[in-house]
Amino acid sequence: MHGDVEAEGAGGLRTAARVGTLALIAGLPVVVLGGLALWLGPRITEGLDHRAVAAWRTVFTAIVIQGVPFLLLGTVVSAIISAFVPAWVFTRVLPRNPALAVPVAGAAGAVLPGCECASVPVAGSLMRRGVAPAAALAFLLSAPAINPIVLVATYVAFPDTPWMVAARLIASLLTSVAMGWLWIRAGREEWLRLPKGPTGHTPGASRAEEFRVSLQHDFLHAGGFLVVGAAAAATFNVAVPHSVLRLFSDSLWLSLPMLGLLAVVLAVCSEADAFVAASLTGFSPTARLAFMVVGPMVDLKLIALQSGTFGRAFAVRFSSATWVMAVLCSGLVGWWLL
Repeated sequence: MHGDVEAEGAGGLRTAARVGTLALIAGLPVVVLGGLALWLGPRITEGLDHRAVAAWRTVFTAIVIQGVPFLLLGTVVSAIISAFVPAWVFTRVLPRNPALAVPVAGAAGAVLPGCECASVPVAGSLMRRGVAPAAALAFLLSAPAINPIVLVATYVAFPDTPWMVAARLIASLLTSVAMGWLWIRAGREEWLRLPKGPTGHTPGASRAEEFRVSLQHDFLHAGGFLVVGAAAAATFNVAVPHSVLRLFSDSLWLSLPMLGLLAVVLAVCSEADAFVAASLTGFSPTARLAFMVVGPMVDLKLIALQSGTFGRAFAVRFSSATWVMAVLCSGLVGWWLL
């Protein structure tokens, strides 16, 4: 009896010691962080009020607010495709020959009124439904660049240059089709990680449940990369002085790739980039065309989205090749029409 009481007492002491140790481990970081916050609080507050930090917050918030509605639109369309559209629809609409399917898919991008954030999940859904990657990639590039909303915005932004609308349409469509054919010719399967996720039509599941699961998966997956891309774009916006940009405005051959790079960094939504391009009055019309053709196809947040959806190896190669192709097509079409 006496031995049982001693054993219970020893067990209680060990439990109390274990609880105390865990409380110390959990509470120590809180105490340290609290002390640092009290010590550095005034400096942190002063830093947050700095002009550069305020500019970073503004740019970051603007990019996220611009992108989220269209990302939601894209994931809704993606979920509808996954849950309600039978796979045989795509095999009947698109030619079986990938080389012929590419221009058809590129032209189909004109019917999706969304920005680049919406096109990535939709392209991923098309691949999951059996569409050839080259055709899905042509759609990914053309959809945010040639849809009616973007073309109307371009017409409003350039009221004195009506040919700018035709130039944007032709250069963007030419780039998307050329990239689809280039993927057929030089792309490798190991570079492209086919997107995972619900493909719809799960036995026993309702269409509404399949829609909900697909929407939740695509939105949460792509949303995180949108935030990462927006943070990177905001950082470059603040870090690169505007005086550096002005050094390139006097030369056509320098201003063309320069505005192409600026479009990558600024990551402006395709529905709004025409107004930004119109404000760059120091640059030639062809250089501003390059800004509008490159932006919907290659920017920091889009690279992050593609990296998360299709893999980093694909995003790096595809984005680099797309940038070169978009600048070349912009120069060619701009020389022809502008």
